[in-house]
Amino acid sequence: MFYIAILLSILAGVSIVLARIINANLAKHIGLLQGTFFNYIIGLFVALIVFLLVNKPFTINNLSFSSLPLWAYLGGLVGVLVVGLSSYMTHKIPTFYLTLLIFIGQLFAGIIIDYLSLNQVSIGKVMGGLLVLSGLSYNLILDKKKNEKLRA
Repeated sequence: MFYIAILLSILAGVSIVLARIINANLAKHIGLLQGTFFNYIIGLFVALIVFLLVNKPFTINNLSFSSLPLWAYLGGLVGVLVVGLSSYMTHKIPTFYLTLLIFIGQLFAGIIIDYLSLNQVSIGKVMGGLLVLSGLSYNLILDKKKNEKLRA
């Protein structure tokens, strides 16, 4: 069972990178806003099809939209920002660096959320994030020096 979780995690990571590249190419061909729009429209249709195929009852008991906190409505907005920004940045930054930057952002956002919701900080996660960040910085410095030598 553990190996299935690892395989699914790897496939999820691959699908994120592939989706980002596809979205960036779509944005390049039809425009950033139009590409993001079609991304969400197609995602909505696929989600509806999956929802219908799963065929499980969907009930929300005693829930009114006014009882939800404001931040609960921001998921869609954040999603649009992530798709738009990653579509824009994919052609500006190499995919490897962009993937690492997104990973670092997710890791530190998770650390902040853990701190705010659980009042605890994982030193291992902070150290791991700092190691990845320092490795990325070192690699960027090496690439910059290599590019300067090639130009000279």
